[in-house]
Amino acid sequence: MKMTKIYEGAYQWIMYGRDPYKPDNIIDTNQYVVRTENRCLLIDPGGIELFAPMLAAVLHHAPVDEITDLFASHQDPDIISSLGLWGQALPHAKLHAAGLWEGFLRHFGCESIQYVPIPDAGGVINLGSVELQIVPAHYLHSSANFNIYDPQAKIFFSGDIGAALEGPGQPVFVENFDAHVEKMRFFHQRWMPSNQAKRVWIDRVRSLDVEILAPQHGRMFKGDDVKRFLDWFEALQVGIAV
Repeated sequence: MKMTKIYEGAYQWIMYGRDPYKPDNIIDTNQYVVRTENRCLLIDPGGIELFAPMLAAVLHHAPVDEITDLFASHQDPDIISSLGLWGQALPHAKLHAAGLWEGFLRHFGCESIQYVPIPDAGGVINLGSVELQIVPAHYLHSSANFNIYDPQAKIFFSGDIGAALEGPGQPVFVENFDAHVEKMRFFHQRWMPSNQAKRVWIDRVRSLDVEILAPQHGRMFKGDDVKRFLDWFEALQVGIAV
């Protein structure tokens, strides 16, 4: 699994993905870790098949007792079906996820991890040296969906928004936006059901200072490509599967 540091200051943002051992019939996913001096947050830690490599990868950066928090953007299995195994490895950790999805996510196993329900309006995750903002992204594509914004690192974790379905050997950042568009189009038109929700989200993100837009599938956007993505997504008609 490829490891890429996307921010390094008083704390770190690390992206894991591009798993060369991933079965062909499982989509590739990006997992993110925020590592502070004595805390570690796992963002969308992945499916059950990824638990062992993710745990091994994170232990290179933090001992088990400092992996204190997990975040699930929504309820999909590629996001958090590993929850039961993390619960065995991290009995004192907290899971930050939508209050609406608690009764569903517990089907993955959540006996020892503390479930911290996120209200519809969002909230914060305080890791001591950094406070991350939980940003609503409802109906994109889940009815209770959240992103994370770090105003200090200027990183916006966008979950399935900005996703592209590619093979495991691709670059981690978009290199040619125009060529990348066709890798995103079907995903967004098929999985994003609401133009109204899309416009609300775009206005919200445009009000923030974002240098890196980090989705859960595919490549990250940086610099001017963040604005290019927002402009492209705004013009795209979504929810057209019917």
